[in-house]
Amino acid sequence: MKGLILAGGKGSRLYPITYTNAKQLVPVANKPVLFRVIEAVRDAGIDAIGVVVGMDDNARQVREAVGDGSRWGVSISYIPQEAPLGLAHAVKISRDFLGDERFVMFLGDNVIQGGISDLIRRFETSAWDAQVVLTAVHQPQQYGVAELNEDGSIRRLVEKPREPRSNLALVGIYMFSQPVFEAVNSIRPSWRNELEITDAIQWLVDHDYRVQPYIHRGWWIDTGKAIDMLEANNRVLDEISHEVKGYADRDSQVNGKVTIEKGAEIINSVIRGPAIIGENTRIINSYVGPFTSIYHHCVIENSEIEHSIVLENCRIIDIPVRIEDSLIGRNVTITRSPIKPKAHKLVLGDNSQVGIL
Repeated sequence: MKGLILAGGKGSRLYPITYTNAKQLVPVANKPVLFRVIEAVRDAGIDAIGVVVGMDDNARQVREAVGDGSRWGVSISYIPQEAPLGLAHAVKISRDFLGDERFVMFLGDNVIQGGISDLIRRFETSAWDAQVVLTAVHQPQQYGVAELNEDGSIRRLVEKPREPRSNLALVGIYMFSQPVFEAVNSIRPSWRNELEITDAIQWLVDHDYRVQPYIHRGWWIDTGKAIDMLEANNRVLDEISHEVKGYADRDSQVNGKVTIEKGAEIINSVIRGPAIIGENTRIINSYVGPFTSIYHHCVIENSEIEHSIVLENCRIIDIPVRIEDSLIGRNVTITRSPIKPKAHKLVLGDNSQVGIL
């Protein structure tokens, strides 16, 4: 089998973080989400992976970060998509890379519990023409939704229905054999001017191909919004194996599931896990609370933070109130100004959100 990972799109729901950073490269527990997807595909025994990218600066970032795949022991090929014309369009333009092999398609901004190895094994040894992963969600109108027959087979798939007839959403992991190419070439663009993968799968169902649903019982998160990134960070921090490679002095307390990466220093501070402190980051006279990821080359001094993600090269200095529930982008400096009169002085990018006491 081959792998197809979709890593295009603007990530507008994560603005302003994604104005300058590809959404698939935003880290969860200090590892970009796209890297976690590549590892999941690799761990399922697939070593030939196509990555569908746009034709913008985000694509350049993805290429530079991922490279040729050798760090994971896989071969990466890049497939440019001229515009975000739908998941089925991504399949259509990937035909030359995929050839006649079965393949798994995985959205590059999704995080799923347990990986996909068992799913791949089920599909490889079956006579199915497609397998789609479903999970129960609270707001199915935001997703592609599957309606099942009494025997568990798929009756109908609808993309973002106004009145869903089911709470089973398409997770963003699909396995296909060759008939999918006939399907994507037969459907028409939707009202969004996209070739919808739900329409392609429905075409397979309507033409009596064997489409097998799989209901995922663990957690799954589409990291499209800041609140989803934080939730994914919570889940992954709670499950990964933690280790201390950096330094914590005798005046510090490191409690619970905590990773301190190489070159990191904890000085007279409290770290309560689950948490991760990135390479060459310094935590000084500070508190880092549960469900917090601090990326590499940061400084947190005389401050408190919890339930947050801080990207690389940030400085948080002398902040008198605790920072919570925050996603802080790259190269950010947050400090108290010594200049009087005291006032909040802010330089904020488009679509920023700030809460001030």
